Amino acid sequence: MCGRYASTKDPALLAAEFEAVDATGDEAPGADYNVAPTKHVMAVVERKPEDEDLERSIRVMRWGLVPHWAKDLSGAAKMINARAESVLEKPAYKQSAMKRRCIIPAAGWYEWQPGEGRKQPYFMTLGDDTSLAMAGIWSVWWKDDVPTVTCAVLTTESIGALTEVHNRMPLLLPQDRWSAWLDPDSLDPSELLTPDLSIVEALELRPVSTAVNSVKNNNASLVERAELS
Repeated sequence: MCGRYASTKDPALLAAEFEAVDATGDEAPGADYNVAPTKHVMAVVERKPEDEDLERSIRVMRWGLVPHWAKDLSGAAKMINARAESVLEKPAYKQSAMKRRCIIPAAGWYEWQPGEGRKQPYFMTLGDDTSLAMAGIWSVWWKDDVPTVTCAVLTTESIGALTEVHNRMPLLLPQDRWSAWLDPDSLDPSELLTPDLSIVEALELRPVSTAVNSVKNNNASLVERAELS
């Protein structure tokens, strides 16, 4: 699964990296080393406004997908992830997977390795200031004519060395899949739902401090390597 991650770049840097325009306005969250469910996050989308060309942009969304037919936002924290294996079948996710896909950039994500006693947190990152492109889906929930845009990260079975840490991982998109994943005119992303081994092999699996366990802690020290005891 992916329940915490780090997002440390400002929208201008993300826009340059993902060849997008910054459409966050004054809503962009600051650097966050401990992104938790229901926080506001940045995502990359492609939309084609009426009579206009396709545009790729950086937008702000709330992490935890809420289908448009939901009565309220209360279930968002339980819908931060969607399984790639069933995302095209589940009613809560199907329409978003077909029509509203996004990329959620991350400096890396955290996972907790089971073991005797307390679990050991790891930070999975490319370690070279290159963002990971986590596949995501989004939806719009309305109340009193006010929209709330929400999103979820797609996950898949872990592959490679990640299997030693956890059995699930975010679906990471290599750059040559970005355009196809974001294309709003493509209604069948099934060929893009397989994890890419080359990205996983490039990851650093970095043990970090258990300070990340608390969402109250939020600073750069959370992503620093910690010695295993």
